[in-house]
Amino acid sequence: MELAQIVERLKKNEVVAYPTEAVFGLGCNPNSKSAVEKLLILKQRPVEKGLILVAHKLDLLLPFIDESRLKQSHWQLLTQQYDCPTTWVVPAKLSVPKFIIGQFDSVAVRLCTHPAVAQLCEQTGFALTSTSANLSGLPPCKTAQQVRSQFGEFFPVLDMTVGNAVNPSEIRDIFSRQIFRQG
Repeated sequence: MELAQIVERLKKNEVVAYPTEAVFGLGCNPNSKSAVEKLLILKQRPVEKGLILVAHKLDLLLPFIDESRLKQSHWQLLTQQYDCPTTWVVPAKLSVPKFIIGQFDSVAVRLCTHPAVAQLCEQTGFALTSTSANLSGLPPCKTAQQVRSQFGEFFPVLDMTVGNAVNPSEIRDIFSRQIFRQG
């Protein structure tokens, strides 16, 4: 599908697939409970696990981050460019719904420079949820055709290529720098 069609689907609180740095992600409007519920059902993912949010600029992630708990050094980590995609687990605002953060009081966020993410966020005006596009037990999709084979020929997929990263993002705690998932 073309970019404009995917943007319209996102604005209508539908779930779409889009390329990220290493694999296709499944995404939706994180402000829509119905959209996130559709995503969790599709992915067979328990709500307790929480979701990653991605955006091309920090402004779109700030509504989810408890800024009062971060120091300048944390902001530097969050906004720095890395060799491999890096997702940071940061304190969540009390207003962030459980359908985003799951059982945690934190939220996983990533600044993503992939052109697809930048264009989708720019045109929708919101961050996107990001979980790998694959059915339970199958490997993450690296092409639009792989997404269609797993989710069906008519699933809304943005026809662009993934970035050059070898692995999905590394996930780290902003305070301890502990790695939750190796990149």
